[in-house]
Amino acid sequence: MPSVAKQIMDMIDMLPENEQLRAFELIKRMVLAWDSDFTKLTPLEKEWLLKADREVLDGEVVSHDEIDWN
Repeated sequence: MPSVAKQIMDMIDMLPENEQLRAFELIKRMVLAWDSDFTKLTPLEKEWLLKADREVLDGEVVSHDEIDWN
């Protein structure tokens, strides 16, 4: 089953273009009401952050010095 975000995006895409903007603005107002300073994590963001923290602690990262940036 697709994620809720994917379902919402698919539904918005079905709307006429002028209604897509209205839907976007409604969702934007809802997000700002829920997290006005954008500091809360969604469950998926929290999962990504915890995974990244584990990778750092387990040494599963590459130093910038080890990358050939050329």
